Amino acid sequence: MEITIGRLGHLGDGLAAGPIFVDRALPGEVVSGELVGDRLENVRITQPSEHRIVASCAAFKRCGGCSLHHAHPDFVADWKQAVVARALVAQGVTVEIQAIHTSPENSRRRAKLSGRRTKKGATVGFFGKASNIIQAIEPCKVLAPEILAIIPALQTFSVQFGSRKGQLGFWVLSTDTGIDLSVEGMEHQLEKDLGLFALWAGSNGIARLSIGNEIICQHQAPQLTFGKVTVSTPPRAFTQATPQGEKTLQDAVGLALAGADKVIDLFSGVGTLSLPLAGVATLHCVENDKGLLDALAHGVRHTQGIKSVTTSARDLYRNPVDHTDLIKFNAAIVDPPRAGAEKQVQQLAQSSVPDIAMVSCNPVSFARDANILCAGGYMLKWVEVVDQFRWSPHIEIVAHFHKA
Repeated sequence: MEITIGRLGHLGDGLAAGPIFVDRALPGEVVSGELVGDRLENVRITQPSEHRIVASCAAFKRCGGCSLHHAHPDFVADWKQAVVARALVAQGVTVEIQAIHTSPENSRRRAKLSGRRTKKGATVGFFGKASNIIQAIEPCKVLAPEILAIIPALQTFSVQFGSRKGQLGFWVLSTDTGIDLSVEGMEHQLEKDLGLFALWAGSNGIARLSIGNEIICQHQAPQLTFGKVTVSTPPRAFTQATPQGEKTLQDAVGLALAGADKVIDLFSGVGTLSLPLAGVATLHCVENDKGLLDALAHGVRHTQGIKSVTTSARDLYRNPVDHTDLIKFNAAIVDPPRAGAEKQVQQLAQSSVPDIAMVSCNPVSFARDANILCAGGYMLKWVEVVDQFRWSPHIEIVAHFHKA
């Protein structure tokens, strides 16, 4: 059958009437293939889009790590901004997208890779699209060079410690002081002699090695710096995907909260977005994960020249900070997980906090929360899109809300 692609779906697939999903197709393209359920298989492009380009990555056709290498970067940027704008309009909120910031090639400092022993050695990489087959990813246009450099070592680890019957997961983070690596699929070996793991880590320049969340060895504390504060993050702690994206978000938050001297950071994590403000503002960081707060507090205790930083462990989904307790702050940062922060935003909407910087990784939940704030008297001053996950459909947003 032959169909015309109408638009991109939320996962970056081409979408035609039906709906029919077409892998790696672009709006306006005429394609043919065999319909299997709601997906077109064995696709042939009859009429390509003017936005189609030759993929710059040799692994693109077999790797599932990226989905938009075939689209011109300008098209992807326009599409991501339009996704955010449509989500806001659906909630009755209109605002011009002020800018989009796209991280450069080979800047992703964290990734989850998979590894499996083979007859001839091991394969380490990403899964193929809609597949459980691990695909080698060298060369890769996404990952930072220091992560690509340790893939041979991860292959050696898979051969030495892995099983032909199972697969390993490698959570890799490139920090200021080296590679932080956590391995999943090895928990059953925690009762064995761990000396060989430590020897492997030392010989391959791994700063810290963990099996799950259990630290096996630490040759150097993995550290990230936010403003003046250096934080040693726990294993698998959430971090922004690229240094450039992180800096963009920090700068935007600083712009939105310029002049504030009493800031509450809701869903603070390790203080990525708020700690750069600690030189000019007192901070209260609220987060459910006590391990993240402990890391934040440790970094603060060892930093001079900043104002007071306090923390509070709290589940903001079940127990949001009440609007009556927000009166002591003149600015707020909100950076929730994908589900958004509906209950907490409802309390913010009732508050008198003048300025709110909101960061989100989900346009739909962001638009819902933005609508709640606007209904509570806030004005959405500006929105920017941050594309840290280049060549993927993932979208991040930072916005400034103001109440006079």
